[in-house]
Amino acid sequence: MTFLEALILALALCVDTLVVSATTAFRSKIGYRRGLLMALILGFCQFSFPLAGAVIGDVARAFIEAVDHWVAFGLLAIIGGKMIVEGLRADEEKPEAKYNSLGVGTFFLLGVATSIDGLAVGIGLGLDNPMATVLWVVATIGVVTFLVSMMGIYFGKRNIPVPERTANIIAGVVLIGLGVKILLEHLFFA
Repeated sequence: MTFLEALILALALCVDTLVVSATTAFRSKIGYRRGLLMALILGFCQFSFPLAGAVIGDVARAFIEAVDHWVAFGLLAIIGGKMIVEGLRADEEKPEAKYNSLGVGTFFLLGVATSIDGLAVGIGLGLDNPMATVLWVVATIGVVTFLVSMMGIYFGKRNIPVPERTANIIAGVVLIGLGVKILLEHLFFA
């Protein structure tokens, strides 16, 4: 995986983080110091979940090596499809979140909620890449998530809207594209 592919993957995975950061900063009026803590926690979670998934994928590789490219493709296609559907879905009433008690525990809950997809992507990474590659890819994901979260906090504090629907659709298409690339590489170039 090239650095550009890792960067695109990281951006696709942290769309939810951008939206959560912007919304949290807007509704709670947190300061940049608290926002920095939130961004660090979100980046850590987005680093940890793909890494855990990659370890699972690496262990599973020996058992499913003949179809690992299909599994990686399937996971990315499912996650990408889910993101596209979320982006296309009509605006529904979202439950009002409570932003009055934003402690470290809340930040970790937000981190887990925005990083679940990263676990499945990590499994695909572990199936398709050596662990040395996985480590720099997940580090890239963590750093990009931190930076995007800080950008979301800036947007939220400035009341700049984040186009959640469009971002989800683009992220979904990117993840499906990466899955197709993995599949085609294994079918035609392996």
